[in-house]
Amino acid sequence: MALTVFDSPVGILALQAEDGAITKLYLPGGALPDGGEEESALLRQGREQVLEYLSGKRRTFDLPLAPAGTPFQRSVWRALLAIPYGETRSYRDIALAVGRPRAVRAVGQANHHNPIPILIPCHRVVGADGTLTGYAGGLALKEELLRLEAGAAGKERSPGL
Repeated sequence: MALTVFDSPVGILALQAEDGAITKLYLPGGALPDGGEEESALLRQGREQVLEYLSGKRRTFDLPLAPAGTPFQRSVWRALLAIPYGETRSYRDIALAVGRPRAVRAVGQANHHNPIPILIPCHRVVGADGTLTGYAGGLALKEELLRLEAGAAGKERSPGL
């Protein structure tokens, strides 16, 4: 396991990689694992991409991801990757996208267990009425990420910028 810990505009983050893929992103305030191998080129690239995203300069990530989870969780996480930058979906939308329309609560649990938040954008999932609901990094961070995306998306569409 390789690990990189770094400061970001939202606080201390850490990326973990194993076997050539990102396996975990630790959000501010979470417990970090002990040690790890020397930082890899993949982790340096991951850190750079996360920092570019948080500065509004990046909308998508080009990194190999290997989140550990059940087949259902992985299907939910794939659906999250399909949510465009600057947009949100409801838990029901994701349940429908994975072919399990009655699994709204299970979708919420899969979001809760997403080991690579931000890169797998579970922050883009909101309540049916558009309200912000739980986020592993806290609702303030979720709101900040959504505001970042809305602001960056708006800037790109604004004429004359």
